[in-house]
Amino acid sequence: MEQKSYILITGASSGFGREIAVRLSENNPVILHGRDKERLMKTLAACSPAGKHLIWEFDLSDVNGVEESLTHFLLENNCVVGGFVHSAGYMKMLPLKVLSVDAFRQSFDVNVISAGMIAKVLMKRKVNQGALKSIVLISSNVSNFGVKAMSAYAASKSAVDGLMRCLAVELAPAVRVNSVLPGGVRTAMTEQIYQNEEITEKVDATYPLGPGTPSDIAGAVKFLLSDDARWITGQQLFVDGGRTINITV
Repeated sequence: MEQKSYILITGASSGFGREIAVRLSENNPVILHGRDKERLMKTLAACSPAGKHLIWEFDLSDVNGVEESLTHFLLENNCVVGGFVHSAGYMKMLPLKVLSVDAFRQSFDVNVISAGMIAKVLMKRKVNQGALKSIVLISSNVSNFGVKAMSAYAASKSAVDGLMRCLAVELAPAVRVNSVLPGGVRTAMTEQIYQNEEITEKVDATYPLGPGTPSDIAGAVKFLLSDDARWITGQQLFVDGGRTINITV
């Protein structure tokens, strides 16, 4: 039986991941990854057409099990992955005085290490048949800037971009690797931040193009996966409404 090529989106059960999955499903079969089957089914229902897509249910905090789980999934479903989007993420605002080793580990396990292990599996010829062509890692604009109470999260996103650059060199010319750095976008993961009215007002004041939406991020990912980006690799693409170049406020 001929193997069908899919795009794998981690963290597809909500936020950026769900929006990216729905957008990409318009033209590609997708593998929806997440740890909550019920929420993944909601994403599946929003994809079109829903019948040709797959669900990989797995908790990425179990970094030691990533390789075995994904390998088994691909072989069992007789499919390969041509594009990989790592949108799964863990974020918790913690000032230094309450920061713990576990908080650092959780951030790095989900945001960084699991991405590297997935990429490793997808580069195994016996598993993925050399099908992988493009990787897009969802980073954050805090990767390059300082933010109070975000040290564990920001450090992990800086590591995501370091991983991206190294893989871009190591996997070229067969695979392109880039990252998207969103600015302030309201999602389930960031909702705790926007509960603060002062922060919401600051976002409105400091983003030249105003606050963004998950759809803005999905559009950037779709571009980077496409042939229109065939000569782009190892790059950080800021999608933040101009926030990082605004020194007015």
